[in-house]
Amino acid sequence: MSTFDNATADRPIGLTAPSGIDRAAHHRLDEAWLAVAWSHPTTRVFVVSGGQVLIDDTPDGGTEIVMTPAFEAPVTETHRYFLGTDEAGVSYFALQKDSLPGRMDQSARPAGLREAGLLLGPRDAGLMVHAVALENWQRLHRFCSRCGERTVIAAAGHIRRCQACGAEHYPRTDPAVIMLVTDDQDRALLGRQVHWPEGRFSTLAGFVEPGESIEQSVAREVYEEAGITVGEVEYIASQPWPFPSSLMLGFMARATSFDINVDGEEIEEARWFSREDLTAAFESGEIMPPFGISIASRLIELWYGKPLPKPGAVKRPG
Repeated sequence: MSTFDNATADRPIGLTAPSGIDRAAHHRLDEAWLAVAWSHPTTRVFVVSGGQVLIDDTPDGGTEIVMTPAFEAPVTETHRYFLGTDEAGVSYFALQKDSLPGRMDQSARPAGLREAGLLLGPRDAGLMVHAVALENWQRLHRFCSRCGERTVIAAAGHIRRCQACGAEHYPRTDPAVIMLVTDDQDRALLGRQVHWPEGRFSTLAGFVEPGESIEQSVAREVYEEAGITVGEVEYIASQPWPFPSSLMLGFMARATSFDINVDGEEIEEARWFSREDLTAAFESGEIMPPFGISIASRLIELWYGKPLPKPGAVKRPG
């Protein structure tokens, strides 16, 4: 199905490049080791709040998360999450706070993953994905699902324990399928969700249901959202997507029916696009591409044959 050149196809999908960080899960329950790591002068710490961190531009033109030594970090008694170590032995921690700290030099700025993920290097992007996912889970799962009592944080942020019934709860990840469907004319099916701005089109997607294989989920979601049946389904790649807690499983799928009938609840509009149709729609500003950080953009690129224009480069008519 792909017409994409090998060099560009090998480019890592956003938020999936090797970070060089060893999550070192075997240290999470070792309180003595964690205490030593926290107090070590090379340890680096950053704050995460509401899915955002502080980022800053570097002299060499890059962008990094604003980090401090542990002794300069804000105080928190419980919401301190160990993220791992790098090859040099530097340990990294994230602190969950109600707000981001101010910066005396005023050069740093808050950013979420959709912005920062396109700017940060692999190390910082990987650290931020880990921290944001833990923060989202911690904020939403404070009570035991078995008995309803409040839980406490353990394993350096990776477990919540119920002291009433003894249950242990682990960070939640919801599998979701995302797929580019093509037809017998090699056109691509793109849709617009009801809450998206006019002109924003992307691939179809949905959550895997209990007792369902991912291939079955692809077929069900495409039919439910667009009324299209699919046959061949080919797995492409996955992407962590902590908005708040998904793992996106990317596929190419081949349609076996072609008449679109959108559900009107999730998808307001769907259309078949040839490559020429999509190019013209981009150039006129009729269609806005998905965010470059998303696996959706890569799935479309694999079919389209070249990188999509950046969202900011597409001008809306009028």
